Amino acid sequence: MTLSVLFVCLGNICRSPTAEVVFRDRVRAAGLEEHIVIDSAGTGDWHIGRAPDPRTQEAAASRGYDMSGLRARQVGVADFDKFDVLLAMDDANLADLQAMQPAGSNVVLKRFLDYAPQSGIREVPDPYYGGEDGFARVLNLVEEGAEGLLEALRERL
Repeated sequence: MTLSVLFVCLGNICRSPTAEVVFRDRVRAAGLEEHIVIDSAGTGDWHIGRAPDPRTQEAAASRGYDMSGLRARQVGVADFDKFDVLLAMDDANLADLQAMQPAGSNVVLKRFLDYAPQSGIREVPDPYYGGEDGFARVLNLVEEGAEGLLEALRERL
């Protein structure tokens, strides 16, 4: 059995690519890369084709994650058929995805941090306009969420 997960934020240059590389690392370490397909996208189209934000890449690299091969793309209606789970980084992204979701779609649509209830935080904050510490905070939250998500998906495999 294979499950597919799409992480979604606004521009696909900070939060969702961070979730993609962190979760890919966890899946690889668990030996499940043949069973879980992972991607990321943004609800907006401003950064299509661009690499993740340099500050995001720097924060990720400081913890051993390589984002160099990622390029931003926009989420589309076809993603609701292609993926089993769409995970929004915040409530605004979740609302955008809910508005796009085709009638009859069976995709699981949730906030990513629903898989990290122990964090007490519902949304991964957008670090784009904040200080450098925001990128490390995003990584901390994403690492917590990735652990919970992996456990939840293991149960479905």
